[in-house]
Amino acid sequence: MHPTLADDLFRLPQLLASTRDFAARELDGLAERPVAHAESAPQGAPLPAEGAGAEGALARFAERWAPGFSGSAGPRYLGFVTGGATPASVTGDWLTAVFDQNASGAAGSWAAALERETVAWLRELFGLGEAHSGAFVTGATVSNTVGLAIAREWLGERLGVDVSRDGAAALGPVDVLSGTPHSSVSKAMSVLGIGRGRLRTVPSLPGGREAVDVAALDAALAELGGRPAIVVANAGTVNTVDFDDLRAISALKERYDFWLHVDAAFGGFAALSPAYAHLVDGLDGADSVCVDLHKWLNVPYDAAVQFTRRRDLQVAVFHNASPYLGLPAGEPDFLHLTPENSRRLRALPAWFSLVAYGREGHREIVERNIALARRLGAAVDALPGLRLLAPVRLNVVCFTLADDPTPERVDALARAVADSGEAFLTPTVYGGVPGLRAAFSNWRTTDADTRRVVDVLAATAL
Repeated sequence: MHPTLADDLFRLPQLLASTRDFAARELDGLAERPVAHAESAPQGAPLPAEGAGAEGALARFAERWAPGFSGSAGPRYLGFVTGGATPASVTGDWLTAVFDQNASGAAGSWAAALERETVAWLRELFGLGEAHSGAFVTGATVSNTVGLAIAREWLGERLGVDVSRDGAAALGPVDVLSGTPHSSVSKAMSVLGIGRGRLRTVPSLPGGREAVDVAALDAALAELGGRPAIVVANAGTVNTVDFDDLRAISALKERYDFWLHVDAAFGGFAALSPAYAHLVDGLDGADSVCVDLHKWLNVPYDAAVQFTRRRDLQVAVFHNASPYLGLPAGEPDFLHLTPENSRRLRALPAWFSLVAYGREGHREIVERNIALARRLGAAVDALPGLRLLAPVRLNVVCFTLADDPTPERVDALARAVADSGEAFLTPTVYGGVPGLRAAFSNWRTTDADTRRVVDVLAATAL
């Protein structure tokens, strides 16, 4: 064994303690560190010929790279839809690395059984029935891709084509209909050989809504003349967290032949709150569902889950036909259900957080974030230099400059907020108007943090 590696093994308890102490210092100062860093990163260094050991690597990282990392795990990082990592999920994530399980299958380890238990808890959390099976994937993009891959196989079943054998071209043109799809949907269509150009956007409801007009969807399906299609419904759009009427869309199945995929990446967490659960009424009627866990469940990147009613079709798409892996039979191993063969035990941080805080603890996070978003929305509405672009429906505040909101001026506002170190927001365009989004999904965020965001907006939006 190389002497530096042997020394690290001998000193492993002390090395872990040093890492713990460093992590604790970083987390202790997270609320006050700059939320974003605009400075240029260091120039790339040459590959070391002689190793510095783990202690030396930690010291070099702490000095050279850690200062430029964002405060994305902290309470005022409101860009994208970014959760933090609860204490329990950090514990689970550290242990994921310690145990280093390949959760691809059940052979020799209980890791896959733990993932199945976690998936069952999440299925219950989101109000799905036992007909839905699930698996962990890296994020919403892969979850949507898996759901649409199963939908593609279903189209083949309806048209008498074996897509997993003969390819997507054997289907001919595929129709994918959606009101306000997330960009990952068209990306998934490209990956799956369906083609971005096959996404047909259906009109939304009037009045600035992002929810699909079900009557327009009805008409679009009728135009297909009985040809099976894929419908992507949204449970929480990116800009305004609008929700499609999932029950009404499901009811269209009585007259039309389509696969219903629901992108509930973060909006699915509305199910945790009695006040907002009605927004996801009908989710159980979906053929496949995407939920992103490193958003509102507040587990570390990368973690999402996908659900489907047709595990048989999922196996047809993703099974790995190799003698040393075994063919799927009975309860298929996870390597037969997702694009990955080898896969880390992403379920463990979620398992820890669910055990630690339960349904009620995560409900509190969701409801607190929604309340804070509404407070920020009211404050933005009262600031003379800003105006809301849409009502605050759940946890996202979409707003812009009150006067002359050009892309340049809005980008300058975003940079000014980021440069202050107080908050981080991401730009968007809504209704053709450039704007900013503040997305509340971090378990740490409090009313005091929201007031600080209001203060920096008041100071920069002049």
